[in-house]
Amino acid sequence: MITSDAITWNAPNDDHPARAASQRSYSAVAKGDLEEWLTVYAEDAVLEDPVGPSMFDEEGKGHHGHDGIRAFWEKAIAPIDRFEFEINDSFANPGSNTCANIGRIKTSFPDGSYTTTDLIMVYVVHDDGRVASMKAYWEPARTMASFTPA
Repeated sequence: MITSDAITWNAPNDDHPARAASQRSYSAVAKGDLEEWLTVYAEDAVLEDPVGPSMFDEEGKGHHGHDGIRAFWEKAIAPIDRFEFEINDSFANPGSNTCANIGRIKTSFPDGSYTTTDLIMVYVVHDDGRVASMKAYWEPARTMASFTPA
């Protein structure tokens, strides 16, 4: 399901529906394709990235539905020049609809500066394989501390 060279997958890679959805999500983000990304998410999906209050979600209630997820894209994804995903582990029990991926995302800005985010991302999918919930656990202060100028 990985369709981008900006994704390094060092984790189990079976055909689990939540794992496959996470890979489709990373691929769409890496390609900068909002419309493809929205097809990964159910119309009633909730995205929390990061979980809790942040610069992207002041109340910490998540981004709801395609309108909320699209607004998140405009704030958090669209301004970024390049995303590089490194997934080092993925946990998904057979027969479940959830996976948890452990990894790192390098976020490069147009001027060549970048940050690195270590995180855990938990995906829950509906029976049709589309994401119902995505929760990314990371700390904005730690990411900002990793800022490397161009």
